[in-house]
Amino acid sequence: MTDKKNQESEGFEVSNTLTEGGSKGRAGDKVFSGLALFAGCLILFVLFCVAVFLIWQALPTFAADPAEITGGEGFWSYIWPIVIGTLIAAAIALLIATPIGIGVALFISHYAPRRLAQSLGYVIDLLAAIPSVVYGAWGMTVLAPALVPAYVWLAENAGWIPIFEGPASQTGKTMLTAGIVLSVMILPIITSLSREIFLQTPKLHEEAALAMGATRWEMIRMAVFPFARPGIISAVMLGLGRALGETMAVAMVLSGGALMASLIKSGNQTIAAEIALNFPEAFGLRLAELIAAGLVLFVITLAVNMVARWIVSRHKEFSGAN
Repeated sequence: MTDKKNQESEGFEVSNTLTEGGSKGRAGDKVFSGLALFAGCLILFVLFCVAVFLIWQALPTFAADPAEITGGEGFWSYIWPIVIGTLIAAAIALLIATPIGIGVALFISHYAPRRLAQSLGYVIDLLAAIPSVVYGAWGMTVLAPALVPAYVWLAENAGWIPIFEGPASQTGKTMLTAGIVLSVMILPIITSLSREIFLQTPKLHEEAALAMGATRWEMIRMAVFPFARPGIISAVMLGLGRALGETMAVAMVLSGGALMASLIKSGNQTIAAEIALNFPEAFGLRLAELIAAGLVLFVITLAVNMVARWIVSRHKEFSGAN
């Protein structure tokens, strides 16, 4: 009887302990859930405040006489060339950085020996820590002059293609140079995120593909890429966001001017660089113009992120993770 009573008392104590632990756990979950909800709402509130500020400060530009806007033909005639310049520079950066970044990430995650993979990973992460001013200085003093002979050759031998039409810039400060610098800047973002996604591929999927007789590349194509597709898209979109909003590097590499169809002529500008170069001395209507340009960049970036989320949500259920 005594043993039975002792067992019942011990069971009661264990039950009380579990109940107390469960209630504490539930309280912790509620606190964490509340903090997460607050953080999400705070981000939305800050984003809303930024949008309201930009719209309020840009209103004088939209209400002004077109003759008073820079260029004398209205705001949209002023902003359109630099919007195109922004998109061209970002597109060049993505075209260069995306295949290289995915290839490097794939090499680190599935081909390189462990020590080499760790070293390459450190180097890639280090590239992401370099300030944009350093990239701009490198592009302006080293890369741009080095590309001048290539631009001259392109103008002489491929000038019949509109994007390589001459005369080639003698300083190398062109949209193509800016795009190359931007590609180096966004390469660590795409590579690091893609590498982490590749490493998260379920090992059972990889081993099953290899067990069926697939080569390593066939295994990557059938198991790794389907699983990593949403992550790759997210990485590319993050890189695109960095390329669209980059300021100092582009401002240092590009020489401002009218919109050029050719990528090897001097000229062109991006929205971020236009704002950075002119904001310190701007006042009155000119200041409102630059804030309106920032509003346009804000809308472009928001649209890009919304499209990226839509693409990721479309492919999420077919990613191979389910």
